[in-house]
Amino acid sequence: MTLTGRAVVLALLGVVPVLLRPEPLTATLWLALVVAVAGVDALLVASPRRLSITRDRVGTIRAETTTTTRLHVHNASRRTARGVLRDAWQPSAGTSGERHRIAVAPGASVEVETALTPVRRGDRHTDLVTVRTLGPLGIAGRQASVDVPGTVRVLPPFHSRRHLPSRLARLRQIDGRSAVRVRGQGTEFDSLREYVEGDDVRSIDWRASARRSELVVRTWRPERDRRITLVVDTSRLSAGRVDDTTRLDAAIEASLLLTALAAHAGDHVDLVAGDRVVRAQLAGVARTDLLAAVSDALATVQPAIVEADWQALASAVARQARRPSLLVLLTPLEPAAVAESLLPVLPLLTRRQRVCIASCADPDLDRMASARRTAEEAYGAAAAERTRTQRTQTADALAGLGVTVVDAPPQDLAPALADHYLMLKSRGLL
Repeated sequence: MTLTGRAVVLALLGVVPVLLRPEPLTATLWLALVVAVAGVDALLVASPRRLSITRDRVGTIRAETTTTTRLHVHNASRRTARGVLRDAWQPSAGTSGERHRIAVAPGASVEVETALTPVRRGDRHTDLVTVRTLGPLGIAGRQASVDVPGTVRVLPPFHSRRHLPSRLARLRQIDGRSAVRVRGQGTEFDSLREYVEGDDVRSIDWRASARRSELVVRTWRPERDRRITLVVDTSRLSAGRVDDTTRLDAAIEASLLLTALAAHAGDHVDLVAGDRVVRAQLAGVARTDLLAAVSDALATVQPAIVEADWQALASAVARQARRPSLLVLLTPLEPAAVAESLLPVLPLLTRRQRVCIASCADPDLDRMASARRTAEEAYGAAAAERTRTQRTQTADALAGLGVTVVDAPPQDLAPALADHYLMLKSRGLL
């Protein structure tokens, strides 16, 4: 049983008779009246436990977008259920308008909707659904909480989508230029066309020219059906914050942009995400479903406070990437971690794949290195310069093993990795 504000107001109204007749009996009689009215009102309340509540499936949405969750409330009692229903979720689900006033006649049903605007990726779950029904006078009521399970899968926000149209335009430009400029190993035959002045004479197809009685040249296009394997590091280093995001979130944004671009280019994308163990794995997905599948696989991946085991990740990659492919390692370029765990396995990885390391650089290093007005800033600048030098030396060591390093701030990592992919595509190096 619960009491509302009206019960408090009714009790305060007893001040009037007490002032008119200031005796203990007056206060006692008024208190008894309040209790009696509240008791009668509570007896006339429809039991909240006679309400049957079900929830529609929510599904998946992108972070920072809005969806709704719908509850169906059926009244199985003989009294009209009037009151308030609260649909509680995790705070990170971003609920708004979770309290609903309901009035359900006996045997009838109503629907209520709650808006969800989650800002963090992952699975967001419901809490309890609480129903408070009130009596005809609105003085007393009953309250009950029931578990109505519900989950919404929140996909990464994919802010780097804004870079996709410009990269797709460049991809179409590469397809157009490849007819003349890209030839030889690593390209696929596309079509025949008439010879124009400036064409390479080595591209002339003499048999086709003889049949047509005019010079005809072969045209080529960038190879399709190439394979790209993304390896996302979820170790403790990926939990570090750079500007207003984590290294892992920046790596996910880069993975999504590259996946969307590769799917449009006709290539296949596989995924391995892990640290000491594989946390997510994806292979053999159709190109039309690639972006959705990669988003779903990376939605629930979180950093683990452990060191990355690159031997285990390399084994997973070796089992999955049986054909030569572009191998993209999305991992922080930390000199100590690279030297201890990644460098020993790189010769095995570079034997069959073209390896690229995409790392999230920290813009604070540049800001610290340029600030030297005080003694404290000078010491900070020296430390920043030392760190940058170590990162450069690490990148040079990786380049000596045939590994390309893409090191860019969080907001530039995704387009920089996409540009590297387009460069390889334009040169027929995939």
